[in-house]
Amino acid sequence: MSQRCAGHGHGSRKANGGSVMRVALKAYAALMLVHGALWSNPAHADWRDDIGTFRIGIVAEPGAGNTVPGLAQLTDAYTRALGMKVEFVVARDYAALIEAQANARIEYAIYSATAYATASQRCGCIEPLVAPVDFDGAIGIRSVLLTRDGKLPDLAAMESHRIAMAPSDSVGGSLLPLAALMAEGRKIAEDAPFLVHADSAAAAEEMLIDGKADGLFGWVTAAADSQPEASGTQARLEAAGLSAVALRVVWTSGLLRYGPHAVRSDLDPEAKRRLTVFLTNLKSTTPDIYELLESKHSGGFAVVAPKDYEMAASVVRFVSGSGSQR
Repeated sequence: MSQRCAGHGHGSRKANGGSVMRVALKAYAALMLVHGALWSNPAHADWRDDIGTFRIGIVAEPGAGNTVPGLAQLTDAYTRALGMKVEFVVARDYAALIEAQANARIEYAIYSATAYATASQRCGCIEPLVAPVDFDGAIGIRSVLLTRDGKLPDLAAMESHRIAMAPSDSVGGSLLPLAALMAEGRKIAEDAPFLVHADSAAAAEEMLIDGKADGLFGWVTAAADSQPEASGTQARLEAAGLSAVALRVVWTSGLLRYGPHAVRSDLDPEAKRRLTVFLTNLKSTTPDIYELLESKHSGGFAVVAPKDYEMAASVVRFVSGSGSQR
């Protein structure tokens, strides 16, 4: 009797075990059907599939043709960051780069500040992700109006003094100050009689040094929400022999941030997140790749927003002749 009971109990466990296994297999099969349905549904398709190949636009250095140093390494780094095929597109100039991103031929572009502002004005379909920082923490430049020995008492006195400027195509020494002043409500024509455009920035500095001008529009590097550092034009004047005590800053413009890496606004949020994490950690994780991507500013990348390029937008409006538009 005890053997029959023991044998019956063993058979029962086998039967129960088989039943549990059948239930588990059915549940697994159902789960796989649901999973397959989700991934076959176009609404749940991966953003990588939608894009196919992620295209990055870049302008080659002058004289470099359509070549960019370290392109293979950069392509590999972005491929790893995004987990998809990446291709770099080398544009002949910023105008071509802007058109390519506005027309969705590229998802991502590396711009100067004014090129980004132009692209944003062109289509309103892009947004900045990150921008470079200098080794000392500077994130851009400000225009300054400098005077020597107090010859120019204030900004309002400009019209009765001789003011030296860099050539009219100089961003920091000409376009930025005039655009910033216009944004402040002070419209000054480029050909105003009291402004003297020198042949170069160095020639404009010489005018202040030699006493041929009472003021000088120059530029300085600056950190966010801080006073300008003694670099740029002021540092050059001091290196040329002018005393720091003799120099005084009469006026300072808003900040022109260094140019950003920008993506199309309709890019999937996960792609934006991956790119932001990749770029903000690039300097510390793979400095050799960072140097290939950003050779001028060695402090790494910081997150930026559209509002950081308001001064760049002012420069673009000034150049396009629509400075009065807000």
